[in-house]
Amino acid sequence: MQLRQKNKYRRIEEFLRERNCPNFRMKQLLNAIFKERIDKFNDMNVLPKSLRELLVKEFGETILDVVPLKEQHSEQVTKVLFGISGDEKIETVNMKYRAGWESFCISSQCGCSFGCKFCATGDIGLKRNLTSDEMTDQILHFHLLGHSIDSISFMGMGEALSNVQVFDALDVLTDPTLFALSPRRISISTIGIIPSIKKMTQNYPQVNLTFSLHSPFNEQRSKLMPINIRYPLLDVLDTLDEHIRITSRKVYIAYIMLPGVNDSINHAKKVVSLLKGRYKSGSLYHVNLIRYNRTVRSPFRFAEVDESRVVHFYKELKASGLNVTIRSQFGMDIDAACGQLYANYQESNKQ
Repeated sequence: MQLRQKNKYRRIEEFLRERNCPNFRMKQLLNAIFKERIDKFNDMNVLPKSLRELLVKEFGETILDVVPLKEQHSEQVTKVLFGISGDEKIETVNMKYRAGWESFCISSQCGCSFGCKFCATGDIGLKRNLTSDEMTDQILHFHLLGHSIDSISFMGMGEALSNVQVFDALDVLTDPTLFALSPRRISISTIGIIPSIKKMTQNYPQVNLTFSLHSPFNEQRSKLMPINIRYPLLDVLDTLDEHIRITSRKVYIAYIMLPGVNDSINHAKKVVSLLKGRYKSGSLYHVNLIRYNRTVRSPFRFAEVDESRVVHFYKELKASGLNVTIRSQFGMDIDAACGQLYANYQESNKQ
């Protein structure tokens, strides 16, 4: 059984308390990090030099537990490969919208064990779960550089709801004394881990939930996504219906358009019948159609996206009354799909 570990902020607080430091020292330290954007303990001049030296000795020179190793840039996207303990790497994507909004896609695991056939991360296999500090530090890195943290999605490397530390990361991100983010600015993506979806419903009802569907046919979904054998599609949808009933919150449905595999009108009609038969006739489900990125390193390679099939699929869902959008393509020119920068980095370091 995976145990939740104490995050660094709790550990620092306990460290200060054990040394009989006044309560305001923790407030000063957090103000230095989150208001003044200082990452190195020795640069937090508001703290006594003796305390700064103790903090460095105990926690290291910097508040960050992740180290940027490589960056890729396009006009609206920055992708960062971070080094973490154990000589492992993870990826984070920063997307800048023309309206000024900044969104961040963070990793919850190094690799992934679920083996979805179209996923570059699944091809890596699971190296390990990330700690809550490693998850939140992906955001802290950008915050310290002056970025505006407008929204966060746990849609990077890994299956977020199979890592119990994700829940501590949510606590840190929404803590008013730390990142102070509204839970409605955070999204969790899942392939359908039913027990953890239920936990989200009870404990984190305002956090946005995205379910990766990718096929409305149970047998085909099991071939594309083996998790469907353990948690069958209709059972997951029943769980999502219950989530909607309790929270009155919209659930997003992610659907990667795999050319010649799941992009037919027959698939579209099945998606319609599947969702229109749910709670409130599917009115609180919103389908996001995602064009397959052919540059993805994955167990199976698919053909180039046929734009006309994407449009016809969209129109079929729209005409039925379902909420549906075609997701904008970010970072195609920098291999922004999760797992690709990791794989490229590993290959380049073998040479």
